[in-house]
Amino acid sequence: MKMVFATGNAHKLHEAGEILSDLCELVMPSALGLTEDIPETGETLEENSLQKARYLYDKLKTDCFADDTGLEVEALGGAPGVYSARYAGEAKDSGANMDKLLRELQALGPGASRRARFRTVITLVKDGCLYQFEGEMKGSIANSRSGSEGFGYDPIFIADEYPDRTVAQLDEHTKNSISHRGRALRRMAAWLKTQNG
Repeated sequence: MKMVFATGNAHKLHEAGEILSDLCELVMPSALGLTEDIPETGETLEENSLQKARYLYDKLKTDCFADDTGLEVEALGGAPGVYSARYAGEAKDSGANMDKLLRELQALGPGASRRARFRTVITLVKDGCLYQFEGEMKGSIANSRSGSEGFGYDPIFIADEYPDRTVAQLDEHTKNSISHRGRALRRMAAWLKTQNG
């Protein structure tokens, strides 16, 4: 069966496809002619994920899912959180976002906690019903960027499972095995398997 994933990000589509390939064929909204920006005006990851999934279902009337992900940094009171992609401005510039985050942590001084977590909330619309799945990856923020794999904040995030390197220094398979989105997707896949008998 086909399922629409509310993303225009090829990295995210590939990552999700690795986990869901046995269950469905994933397509982007653009493949079905929906090219406008999907609104995300919620104040939490749950709200944004739900808003995007509902919007997609209302437009396309087919099974679909949407995710929203945030990086939550302890010393910054959970920021950037729901604003992670736009932390340094509406341009959604990953480099500028990382620079801003590192500057803010540095300004707090050497004693500030660098603990952080990535959190993903997925909303699935299947046969018109809504379901949510969550995943997280705990770790800490590095002092500077390292690595060229992945995307977003990966070059400054050190996962607890691999404390000697950033997520951007992990190969794709390793990252998917521990990532917040990977964990949420595997929870969704496990649920889908129970539905398919």
